[in-house]
Amino acid sequence: MRRAYYSDSIASFLHKASNEILGQLVHAASADGAYIETTQTDAWREQIAVLKKALGPYREKGSLYFEYSIPRLGKRIDVLALIGPVIFVIEFKVGEDQFLAYALDQVCDYALDLKNFHETSHAAPIAPILLPTRADDAMTAIAYTAHNDTVMLPIKATPQSLQDIISRVLDFADGTPLERSQWERGRYRPTPTIIEAAMALYGGHKVEDISKKDAGAENLAITSLAVDEIIKKSKANSWKSVCFVTGVPGAGKTLVGLDIATTHFDKQSELYSVYLSGNGPLVSVLREALARDRVRRERERGTRLAIGRARSEVNAFIQNVHHFRNEYVIDENRAPIEHVAIFDEAQRAWNLGQTARFMKQRGRPDFPMSEPEFLISCLDRHPDWAVVVCLVGGGQEINTGEAGISEWLDALFRSFPEWHLFISSRLTDSEYGAGEVIERSRSWPNVTIQDELHLSVSMRSFRAEKVSLLVKQLLDLEQDAAALTYDELRDRYPIVITRDLSKAKQWLRDKARGNERYGLVASSNAYRLKPHAIDVRLQVDPAQWFLYGKDDVRSSYYLEDAATEYRVQGLELDWACVTWDADLRRVPSGWEHWKFVGYAWNRVRKPERQMYLKNSYRVLLTRARQGMVIMVPSGERSDPTRTPEFYDRTFDYLHSIGFPTL
Repeated sequence: MRRAYYSDSIASFLHKASNEILGQLVHAASADGAYIETTQTDAWREQIAVLKKALGPYREKGSLYFEYSIPRLGKRIDVLALIGPVIFVIEFKVGEDQFLAYALDQVCDYALDLKNFHETSHAAPIAPILLPTRADDAMTAIAYTAHNDTVMLPIKATPQSLQDIISRVLDFADGTPLERSQWERGRYRPTPTIIEAAMALYGGHKVEDISKKDAGAENLAITSLAVDEIIKKSKANSWKSVCFVTGVPGAGKTLVGLDIATTHFDKQSELYSVYLSGNGPLVSVLREALARDRVRRERERGTRLAIGRARSEVNAFIQNVHHFRNEYVIDENRAPIEHVAIFDEAQRAWNLGQTARFMKQRGRPDFPMSEPEFLISCLDRHPDWAVVVCLVGGGQEINTGEAGISEWLDALFRSFPEWHLFISSRLTDSEYGAGEVIERSRSWPNVTIQDELHLSVSMRSFRAEKVSLLVKQLLDLEQDAAALTYDELRDRYPIVITRDLSKAKQWLRDKARGNERYGLVASSNAYRLKPHAIDVRLQVDPAQWFLYGKDDVRSSYYLEDAATEYRVQGLELDWACVTWDADLRRVPSGWEHWKFVGYAWNRVRKPERQMYLKNSYRVLLTRARQGMVIMVPSGERSDPTRTPEFYDRTFDYLHSIGFPTL
């Protein structure tokens, strides 16, 4: 597939007639399924005219590309030019007379995407240029950003100044001239956010198209293919099967689940799948993101789609697991339309006690099944075949009543002896809490253990895959090991600590470029952050917090509302500030666990509750893709609920690992 609608050497571009170039653009866009309006052809015509005037001195020095595809963002760069050693990313705003902030962020996003994910663009100087065609000349600096990673600050240009700006950039930048054919051979290896990935998969892409393929990372496509084969085998043999996919935090379990759901969803052949999650915020954010993206894609095709209809279609594809359960409690004999059900965060399904309490409140006393057993029973109603895919994260339980993975297996052993069982080879690891039950499963008549069902490397941070290991070591108080791990990743994934929230906020703003998302996160037990204007009792709307822009006070960008582990689990930010309260305290003997009740801290002594609290911080510390700042308050001696002793040892422990102080 051609990545650009039109590509050529600058010499050939200057030689060709404008109408010939325009015709090639229209033909390529039409072949791609794009709807071409007159405004678009007029815009291309003006872009061609501007570039023909500006590129004369660079006739023999490079090449250019119109409508260059950025698949991770689902967008196209207006014009990308290779001139000498520099990659110029030019975003035209035809008819505009202002350098708007959103457009500067947009062209910066394009430059960062090339820098981070395009193989032969990693080391090249990249100059993002915004060009409103009716703007007056503007003073602009030619300089690299503070990150010093070859991406320049966004440059403001006009049709009259573009030639001079290219000359100034070439005088500023060093490097070997880029060779066109070699640059074009570079692979695009993105690591999308879960929101970007969901939109790409829902739009028809495959998981291998939108995931990086580094030799050191488990290939997500291998796990998706393994599950795909299990589904095909179950259908062919009229089996009913449960498949367990395991993975470290951020390894791509949700991505695999969405890939399976989209692959096995075909109304024409009456094959239906559903992606289920008990994570309400994740469902809310994904639904809204997919609906908005569907409306956008239809608009680009020249079709109008109401947002309400788009939301309705998405809601059938992604569902809250509790709503799905309630649907089939009402009608106890009806089988779901779906033959494939993917349960994300399966370890968080409710045990018998929690399910019974919930059902009793809704007029169903003495409900006899745990949530895993009931959900399997719903798929068991099919007369032919069915597959339940359980996506399992280790150390992720954060709620009372969460059954853990052992209840899924116990439910099978109790009630579904004919079902086939496909188990990740890593399900025996201690963090999954199912070792004893796994040993029992070895005598199960229809069990298969597969290495391919485990995702071992975190994909959340494209800069450093060892972040999840570092967080595990930090929380397990393996200080020396954590220090060594941090030493390996410090240059790629910055982590700093501070006692000053204002410094933490400024660090986030300084680090983020373009539309990179940043925000505050805090434990749901962090009640004594209120003096810092963080009140965790005020729950954010996750769709607004994660999807709204920099101009909306409800978005994460405003750094006014902190999202708790319940709002961010399964989702991610580019940069995060983790605000650490006195609910988890470092003491000489280890961690102490506390809960604020009424007007004082109460010690948490139950091991289960201690695990939930520790896992809350595991979730918070693994949300950032690019780096984080950890803010530990200094406390206040006059306030017995915030004495410095509650915080100082925690800060000192983090400092001992090697995290620098702001």
